Amino acid sequence: MKKILVLSCIILGVAMNAQVNRFFYEYKFIPDSNDKADIKTEMMLLDIDQQGSSYYSQDKYVSDSTQRADLEKQMRSGSGNISINRREKPGQVTFKVTKDYPDFKTYLFRSISTDQYKIKEDKKPEWKILSDKQKIGEYTAQKATTNYGGREWVAWFASDLPFQDGPYKFYGLPGLIVKIEDITGSHSMTLVGNKVIQNKTEEKETSLPENIKVFGMGGKEIEVTKDQFRKVWKAYVNDPTKNMREMMMKNGGDSNNRMVFKTRTADGKEISDPNQVFREMEKRTKEALAKNNNPIEPDLVN
Repeated sequence: MKKILVLSCIILGVAMNAQVNRFFYEYKFIPDSNDKADIKTEMMLLDIDQQGSSYYSQDKYVSDSTQRADLEKQMRSGSGNISINRREKPGQVTFKVTKDYPDFKTYLFRSISTDQYKIKEDKKPEWKILSDKQKIGEYTAQKATTNYGGREWVAWFASDLPFQDGPYKFYGLPGLIVKIEDITGSHSMTLVGNKVIQNKTEEKETSLPENIKVFGMGGKEIEVTKDQFRKVWKAYVNDPTKNMREMMMKNGGDSNNRMVFKTRTADGKEISDPNQVFREMEKRTKEALAKNNNPIEPDLVN
């Protein structure tokens, strides 16, 4: 009886424009293939309405909303000083995926340095549906497999949930994907709950002054193909601080628009000399990239 009531709420949500069906997925992933014991966990949200779906990190959404409110408050004060504070839980997963119905036009949103990219997906998952069935949570799910993004995936979909959608870029099965995992066990997404959101309000992008750039916030996304994104990514890996150096050179000659870069070394020492700051940031970025060598979609960054 419980399943019938939940399903009734979901169907009612689809029938009304103002409602969103929110599905909660536990995303477990191994960032570093050389350290398989280090398993990260993030709660991801899949919001579905009549127009399409959106898949994103719950922690990042909360952190971005709070930071956006702080920025808007500071800009309204008119003091001219903007302070950006790092949140305690900024989210480990920074990407977002949207799908537009009915053709499932799919976009991946990712940031590189100070730029944001909207990457159009040019391939759809090709599924092989098998007869195997398994209980996933409260749903009886059926097995399907696909090769996608440089990985082999095993998915379980529930026909009781009448959505041909799923987490990340996955869709096209006769029921919602309630679990999907690559065969190496590096990435898995499992449905752990759902609810109907009444009258969801859309977040408006904060309009930042021209002399202010915040990582992952403000500015219009640059729409690119996957090939174009691969070129940008390769350039970033080779020179992680290029964007910031260009920003400093562009604004350095204007005394009223001078940019100040500060950071701290691993031992807590603050440094403000631009050349030292850039060297420290490049070192940290390359160390982080070396430990984040097991992406969900290897084909996108290789």
